[in-house]
Amino acid sequence: MANEAPTILCIASYFKGDRFMIEAAAKGAKVYLLTLAKLLRQPWPRGSLQDVFALHDAPKREDWINTVSYLSRSVPFDAVAALDDFDVETAAMIREHLRMPGMGDSTARNFRDKLAMRTTARDAGLPVPDFTGLFHDDEVARFCERVPAPWMHKPRSEASAVGITKVHNQQQLWDILRGQGDKRSFFLLERFLPGDVFHVDSLVDDGRIVFAAAHQCGTPPFTVAHGGGIYTSFTLPEGSADETALLALNEKLIPTLGLKRGSCHAEYIKSASGEFHFLEAGARVGGVHIAELIECTRGINPWAGWAELEVAHLRGESWTAPTGFRKQGALINTLSRTESVDYKKLGVEGIAYEVKENYHAGLVVVADTHEEMCVRRDAVVRKFAGEISAVLPAPAKPNH
Repeated sequence: MANEAPTILCIASYFKGDRFMIEAAAKGAKVYLLTLAKLLRQPWPRGSLQDVFALHDAPKREDWINTVSYLSRSVPFDAVAALDDFDVETAAMIREHLRMPGMGDSTARNFRDKLAMRTTARDAGLPVPDFTGLFHDDEVARFCERVPAPWMHKPRSEASAVGITKVHNQQQLWDILRGQGDKRSFFLLERFLPGDVFHVDSLVDDGRIVFAAAHQCGTPPFTVAHGGGIYTSFTLPEGSADETALLALNEKLIPTLGLKRGSCHAEYIKSASGEFHFLEAGARVGGVHIAELIECTRGINPWAGWAELEVAHLRGESWTAPTGFRKQGALINTLSRTESVDYKKLGVEGIAYEVKENYHAGLVVVADTHEEMCVRRDAVVRKFAGEISAVLPAPAKPNH
């Protein structure tokens, strides 16, 4: 393989991952894309792709398997890359069917099924908020007696804060469960644990974390998703107690969940006692421009780093993340009242990245010190709140 161009099939049911495809092709890989018909008009990086294939917009399991199996008759794929959270299980299914290396069905559940990932982490002794499946009435009742309300009623396989309901008493809970019918088993119940939310974004090679960046969220993602407002994520002071504790817990979590190679976005919450608890993890690059925040503060875009790591592995080579570059930075993101935003009019210093999306506003601001970064972050939040931010109802499905 060292002297050959490895072939990578990218699976994308949402428009994302262009940096991965561009970088993989730049490193000499032959990159193919399998997406959905409704996404064919999106600006995929076709100059970096050998070919683009599409399924109809509501494919079943067999459709994915049959399509990739047919394509494999003429293209010997060396790897399958899932570009979105919802593609992780599809890619694992394809690998299992074609007997390809990489994450299989069982491991994929630890990164898509919130009940599976919590159970795996708890059984390994890692701290998680108390939870229960919703299979047995008596077990649910015992949980409610043991764990005081409120609770979080969560779908097991959705992404982000989509579909989560805060439940305040048993009557409300049983009303919800009765209304769900057969869908009930696809949810879980969890202790509501107030606290600050953090995330660690990692690149993993041969089960080892070779790069990790820890950040804290401002307003919790659940609050933003359900009540609107401004999302912020910002770096932690280098060597701080929070950064040290988070990275140590993350070092235990990744091998516990079974990720051997790729990108991981893991979320944690810090309780009133000061202890970090694991919330959830995805075998993916973090969304809402977290990749750009990391690129502006650590000198590496996780999409590009993942692609470099993947191609190096396929060629039997080693890969090392770049070091020596570190800034303090913050991502501020919100819906906008207007189609476009003139960021220059904000008069904010330290802008390192601007979001250019219709009816969205977003910036990454950087500074040399944590204190100065916080000043710039707060200035952007005030400007957004007063002049730009719009509030819409929470989406029924995740906005990728």
